[in-house]
Amino acid sequence: MDRIIITAGISLALTALIGFLILPVLRALKAGQSIREAGPTWHNYKAGTPMMGGLMFIFSLIICLLIALFVIEDYSVFYVLALSLCFGLVGFLDDFTKIKFKRNLGLTSIQKALLQMAVSAIFLYLLYLQGTVATNENGNVPVMIPFVGTSFDLHPLLYIFFAMFVMVGCVNAVNLTDGVDGLCGSVTIPVMVFFTAVAFFKNQLDLALMPAALVGGLIAYLFYNWHPAKVFMGDTGSLFLGGAVCGLAFALNMPLILILVGFVYIMETLSVILQVGYFKLTHGKRLFKMSPIHHHFEMCGWKEVKIVLVFAAVSAIMCLIAWFGVTG
Repeated sequence: MDRIIITAGISLALTALIGFLILPVLRALKAGQSIREAGPTWHNYKAGTPMMGGLMFIFSLIICLLIALFVIEDYSVFYVLALSLCFGLVGFLDDFTKIKFKRNLGLTSIQKALLQMAVSAIFLYLLYLQGTVATNENGNVPVMIPFVGTSFDLHPLLYIFFAMFVMVGCVNAVNLTDGVDGLCGSVTIPVMVFFTAVAFFKNQLDLALMPAALVGGLIAYLFYNWHPAKVFMGDTGSLFLGGAVCGLAFALNMPLILILVGFVYIMETLSVILQVGYFKLTHGKRLFKMSPIHHHFEMCGWKEVKIVLVFAAVSAIMCLIAWFGVTG
């Protein structure tokens, strides 16, 4: 437990320091955000705010795990880190494209989807080689159901397709949540606290170091990203966090727990799906004032800070419920 707490503390300090050093560099490189034309008009003042701020907690996490390298015995934590970094790299390419061509849209949807599926498949294969993805006597992969205390079996091939779908969906859902100052970081902190606690509970102490470091890193990052934001995490940060969320769930062999701990992410994604579907069915009518749903609340008059606090509270409550589902 001491090692976990110390790791979180070191990550907090490192992220704060890295943020102090990297922010002037991002400004000098003119790595500014372009505001989406279809987004809220009052976000226009944010144009030019540096993005790629996710590099703050990414670098901090890497340093923390390298410091702990000589005492780590369970290398699945590095598989999760590699997965997150690969997703973060996809986000970095997307951010770089936006900055280079001065537009809000970076890589195409097909390009991102193909890259994300490839990353997911490689990660799952590594977990399978390491034995983290366990099979039963029938050669199938058991998928645990929270609260019920039972599982259902999937053929390894079906499991891979199921896992790839879940991972790509989770990563993009986290990305959608990065829409107002402080939102994605605040919603993800309770999720990382949950994974730290579960890894500790399951005696996977080495794996617990990664979410613990992200708790500290995200707290420090919010010093820079709280409204009004001095920097945005960009797709570099949000896709990295998405990779960490789903990677930890699969490394702990509990992918279905994402339904609870990722409740806010799922609602953000569903709001977009429902909005688009309703718009097409009704030939132009809208279910929400704007999607993702955090923009709907903005249009209803909620301030950004209120949205962040409410969404983070919902995330924390769902993580608490998930904890009872794991330990009960």
